[in-house]
Amino acid sequence: MSRSALVGNVTAMLEDAGFAVSARCAIRPKSFDIAARRGEDLILVKILANIDAFNEATGHEMRRLGTYLGATPLVIGLRSRDEDLKPDVVYFRHGVPVFSPDTAYNLFIEEVPPLIYAAPGGLYVNIDGDLLADEREDRDWSLGQLASELGVSRRTVSKYEDGMNASVEVAMDLEELFEAPLTSPVDVLEGAEDVHESEATPDDPEADPDDEQVVAVLTRAGYSVHPTARSPFTAVSEDEDDSDIVLTGHSKFTKAAEKRARIMSSIGQVTRTRSVYVVDRAKQDSVDGTALVERDELAKLRNADELRDVIRERSEHEEAA
Repeated sequence: MSRSALVGNVTAMLEDAGFAVSARCAIRPKSFDIAARRGEDLILVKILANIDAFNEATGHEMRRLGTYLGATPLVIGLRSRDEDLKPDVVYFRHGVPVFSPDTAYNLFIEEVPPLIYAAPGGLYVNIDGDLLADEREDRDWSLGQLASELGVSRRTVSKYEDGMNASVEVAMDLEELFEAPLTSPVDVLEGAEDVHESEATPDDPEADPDDEQVVAVLTRAGYSVHPTARSPFTAVSEDEDDSDIVLTGHSKFTKAAEKRARIMSSIGQVTRTRSVYVVDRAKQDSVDGTALVERDELAKLRNADELRDVIRERSEHEEAA
């Protein structure tokens, strides 16, 4: 299957599941292919035939964007090296959950979350430690008795009850022993933080030298500006006083810039953010809802309120037209 067809299939599946899906980010460099929202669940999705193409720089960018936009970054792929991704198993690459289209279908269409995740050493599941302890005590078994049944140490059983995860084989043995489900699903939409090492959000990249003036003006106006390196926009700008988030672009107004502005607008509709593109000269006020602001005009804006008013006026004027 070609990557384009795979992107189309995943997009159609998400739409069938009730997600609003953005236009494809068909411009390089790109950290994600589509943004999608269902209710309060917002996801940024990278779609790959071979997940080995998902590198650290892209993973870091997706995690940063997830933090700034309140989204969960995900990778949906078919295989790693020469091996197909197993169904209903969550993998991790550079801190981002990865799974197959079949797993995505079960999660989003059938609403059956995966139970298994891959980590160094094999496949694992989340054990409900409190439930395990209750089942053991109902049987009037000691930690040692259960350890003997499983062929592990008493200390290991104690760790299971304290929340340590178990291999698939041990989980199956436990459920067979107690004739009850003892596992809990991988909470993918919460970033699956319980099943991989918690890492701090990677630092922002340095702003491109051509963008430094724009970053300085936005910062002076009261925005926290987070430069990007592999996205359709050059920064995510956040007005902390108003919880206002703006996708920000900057370049000469070319055909490529117009394409970026359209993609930014589509992403903004899904992420519930506004977008602004700073250009040297503009012949129109906006592109599909992305406000166009000339560099000299931006420099004259005194604060976040003035910038917010300009963006809202120009984007809403186009919507009304």
